[in-house]
Amino acid sequence: MLSRIEQTRLAISKTADAKKKARLGQFFTPSSIARFMADLFDSCAERDCYLLDAGAGIGSLSVAFLDRWKNGDIPFRHVEVDAFELDSHLLPYLSGTLEEYARQHGVVINIKNADFIEIAAKWISGDLLTDSPKQYTHAIMNPPYKKIRSDSDHRLALRRAGIETVNLYSAFVALALSLLKDGGQIVAIIPRSFCNGPYYRSFRDYILARSAIRNIHLFESRSKAFKDDDVLQENIIIRLERGGKQKAVTITTSTDDKFDDLVSYSCPFHRVMLPNDPERIIHVPTSPGDSFIEQSLAIRCKLRDIGIEISTGPVVDFRMKKYLRKMPEPGTVPLLYPGHFNGNGLEWPKPGFKKPNAIERNSDTERWLYPNGSYCVVRRFTAKEEKRRVVAMVVDSMAFSNIPYLGFENHLNLFHEKKQGLPQALAYGLAVYLNSTCVDEYFRRFSGHTQINATDLRFMNYPSRRNLMALGAWAMKTKTLTQEMIDQKIGRMSE
Repeated sequence: MLSRIEQTRLAISKTADAKKKARLGQFFTPSSIARFMADLFDSCAERDCYLLDAGAGIGSLSVAFLDRWKNGDIPFRHVEVDAFELDSHLLPYLSGTLEEYARQHGVVINIKNADFIEIAAKWISGDLLTDSPKQYTHAIMNPPYKKIRSDSDHRLALRRAGIETVNLYSAFVALALSLLKDGGQIVAIIPRSFCNGPYYRSFRDYILARSAIRNIHLFESRSKAFKDDDVLQENIIIRLERGGKQKAVTITTSTDDKFDDLVSYSCPFHRVMLPNDPERIIHVPTSPGDSFIEQSLAIRCKLRDIGIEISTGPVVDFRMKKYLRKMPEPGTVPLLYPGHFNGNGLEWPKPGFKKPNAIERNSDTERWLYPNGSYCVVRRFTAKEEKRRVVAMVVDSMAFSNIPYLGFENHLNLFHEKKQGLPQALAYGLAVYLNSTCVDEYFRRFSGHTQINATDLRFMNYPSRRNLMALGAWAMKTKTLTQEMIDQKIGRMSE
């Protein structure tokens, strides 16, 4: 059955309206991924199975689950499936697939052409006009991926159900988890973006309060898992157990959806979520051993320990458009964008630059400016083709002699001391450390997208202030640095 439904998936993917797919956040699951997801479920003591497939599409995930049951791998006496699908165009494919299991194997099939968020939120919030909520034993899903507006009906419905989140995929997972009975399992393929950052903090709190993480699978290639739909978002497959006691997590990795090079190992939970981490960032270690940063006794400090703060650049250009200038002129100060930095350092002003080079200094703008000084800055977004996720650069006070203030645009994160510049050596030392391979490898464990949040950088570990100053002095003296030189210098750093 899966091979037949895979042919249907490929045909629909080629002909589907791209605008409608974007509007619904719709991506169909390849059969190899569906089979892998179904195989993650543990056999359990339940004799009756009530399966939820929210955003069922053409039924690939339900089919993979039912095939595993049909083959005797999970010995249920009775199976009932609730398949939610909002796109009425897909209903003939979905019903044609699942009704065959009803005819041949006695599976009870309930296909619901309805908005899962709307129905599930009413169930959970106790809406007296709806049926009593079901308690599912299993849920399998590839939920839609699309942002939820803060003023939308979905956001309000979720809030009534006690769920605060910003994307359809996290809403689907949170709702499904709430509808599981204790011991129930959910397997979902979702973007990795929920693992870190402030926007998904409430969602992380929600799932960690109600479930245990049992499995995480990471696709090492960003583009191959959903290659037929041109998806570049990094995805993971996660299995959660409702009400479970948290133990070690099984981590698996593969390059793509063929799973030919599958690697699996058991990881203690304290490596998946660092003890006492206030942001509850979820790490996905890609090897059994500790990372260099975890092992190093010389990298144990937080920014507060070394007297440094990090902020997002305060100048939001579209809000201050009337004060921006294409080139510097009397009464203006430099406005720095990521585009002012390249492999050769800082280029300002930049002729022919698409963005403004300067901002007017006046009573309306001055509170958004920083005193001239030395700063370490990190791009908030890196290009997909860049080798490193974290790209750090130095703004040297010597580059802006006789200029009292600097503007930092919102696409930069900057390290500072109480809104003042850093000692020059400290700024260079931070940049050397942040540009090291060990930081890049560590950052990739919890960040699956190209956005670099100030929060993520704030809670990383750093060398001591003394060691950072020494790194900076070495970098300023050495002038031209290679990646190998940086990594060797970090590796030799002592307490």
